[in-house]
Amino acid sequence: MRFAVSYSTPFFGVDPDRLIAYAQHAERCGFEAIYLPEHVALYPGATIGPMELTPTVPFADPLDALSFVAAATDRILLGTAVLLLPYHHPVVLAKRLATIDVLSKGRMRLLTVGLGTLPGEARAVGVDFATRGRRADEAIDVLRLLWSGGADGVSFEGEFFRFENLCSYPQPTGGGTLPIHVGGSSRAAARRAGSRGDGYFPGGMLGPAERATQLEIAHAAAGTAGRDPGAFEYTRWGSIDMPAERVEGMAEQGVTRIVVSAGTGDPERARDELSAFAARFDLANARR
Repeated sequence: MRFAVSYSTPFFGVDPDRLIAYAQHAERCGFEAIYLPEHVALYPGATIGPMELTPTVPFADPLDALSFVAAATDRILLGTAVLLLPYHHPVVLAKRLATIDVLSKGRMRLLTVGLGTLPGEARAVGVDFATRGRRADEAIDVLRLLWSGGADGVSFEGEFFRFENLCSYPQPTGGGTLPIHVGGSSRAAARRAGSRGDGYFPGGMLGPAERATQLEIAHAAAGTAGRDPGAFEYTRWGSIDMPAERVEGMAEQGVTRIVVSAGTGDPERARDELSAFAARFDLANARR
């Protein structure tokens, strides 16, 4: 089992010193990665399920923030949970992600993408909310194509994106493509994760039976696509105070990574919570 932390800028704020201190402490504790969320823009009345989002909460750009983190750390991997893929042009995004990966010496390895649930956010960036799933599928294909292309360039002809003989450099560290995980809480997200993703990171508001069903859907989709279900990663949210028994139960469900966050807005108490979690699971020694 691997363990990562999340840094929610709406909860913790965008103070640069605090973000760096949190990331550096997580790295010292032995956490594998740090994740940041994304919303491109909010508006009054925006809701996710029953929860209304305060439109003035600060969602920092996750890729810019992760670049900032990378410059102040040495080992911790960089992740998004989730990057709203339909709202990014994949040609531009391929360049941004590969650049972060190269400058961080190969640490942009936990990109998790999702569709977004706010129609007003889609309208604001000129994306048809109803077709964002197909747009995301194409974007995943474009990213991988550009990262694997050579000096002669690559071409693509799709519903949303078209180009001829493009070269996108720098390419990810070590050659090949960056892993792309898929986030979401629907069966469609599970199918997308299996057919196109390197892993699945479902939301936190699902019951045990639905979680099991979605994991089966993801594995089946991977097999149908000719991909190895055994290499598929399964990431889940956890709580900062979770006991070992809970982790063992999640491992039995096929979970390969757990992401937790400090439960307090106080920086010193947050550091103590991360330290206590790391000590409980001996993360410092586990990373050696």
